[in-house]
Amino acid sequence: MLDYIIVGFGLAGMSFAEQLRKQNKSFIIIDKGYETSSIVAGGMYNPVILKRFTLSWKAKEQLDYAIPFYKEVELLLGNRFLKPFSVRRLFNSIDDQNNWIVASDKPNLSEFMNPCFIDNKNEYIDAHHKYGEVLYAGRLLVANLLKDYQQYLTGSDQYLLEDFNFNELSHFEDHISYKSLKAKSIIFAEGFGLKNNPYFNRLPLVGNKGETLVIHSPNLKLNHIVKSGVFLIPLGDDNYFVGATYNRNDKDWKTTEVGKEELLLKLSSIIKCNYQVVSQDAGIRPTVGDRRPLLGRHPKYSNYYVLNGMGTRGVMVAPLMSKHLYEFIENDSLLDEEININRFKKWNRS
Repeated sequence: MLDYIIVGFGLAGMSFAEQLRKQNKSFIIIDKGYETSSIVAGGMYNPVILKRFTLSWKAKEQLDYAIPFYKEVELLLGNRFLKPFSVRRLFNSIDDQNNWIVASDKPNLSEFMNPCFIDNKNEYIDAHHKYGEVLYAGRLLVANLLKDYQQYLTGSDQYLLEDFNFNELSHFEDHISYKSLKAKSIIFAEGFGLKNNPYFNRLPLVGNKGETLVIHSPNLKLNHIVKSGVFLIPLGDDNYFVGATYNRNDKDWKTTEVGKEELLLKLSSIIKCNYQVVSQDAGIRPTVGDRRPLLGRHPKYSNYYVLNGMGTRGVMVAPLMSKHLYEFIENDSLLDEEININRFKKWNRS
């Protein structure tokens, strides 16, 4: 009898698995190994919404928990995944500069926004109005982290690479069974795959498709992240991540020429040097209309739980949400109304 089965192995599933590991709970991950938006994303953590110069939802609380969390995982796996970076918002006008000054003087933002403008010293970046700098930001090497953690779990027979078959899932009063497995509880952390989950598919998971590029540009020589329409993130070896698009209507995982053209157009307004497109990717972010995660217990099946809706800031959000769900299940802690799936009254009555 296991304590948990976790379905899905993006950042949400991995984070919950890490909560269980630290508490010596027995578990197994079941994951299909594809269509994981966590791997496609740039992996950036950034507490400031750079379109409006506002603090993202509970950013300080999330960062204060997430950074030590990932450092513990680094020690466990013997590898580094956190890469601190300066994030620089390219100013397009004097108004941008003025708005930055006003925002950086606010108590909740002053910790994260450098009030002094940064000069542009790169001849291949078009930044006549200088930069605003976000502090305590960086990048998590998500694909590397998930790969290493999967290998760690596989070595202890805690990872199954397969499509989850809901027809083989059975519910009992004190446990669930799936094929030859039995567990006290099951956690669904499937990202946008939740839309195909017969137990939680009525939750209002919207989904937002994002396409990204990797370019190669030997002349660019960036050592910080640039934001202007898209993010330009150094990957090493003169490669750069460019992304991402936002499409609420397209719900497949295929790349498109339209997406590529949109990214290249925005990129052309930032850099002024030659580059080569190396690759293009697409994924569907698990977003919710109210921009809050989906955590909670199924209203009928008391040992079925959901951990989803991490949205565009999964690197920051997933560790703390996994902690909240663990404490809800194991310690009867209350979930905040803004993240509890019970906030959707219509779904809860279904």
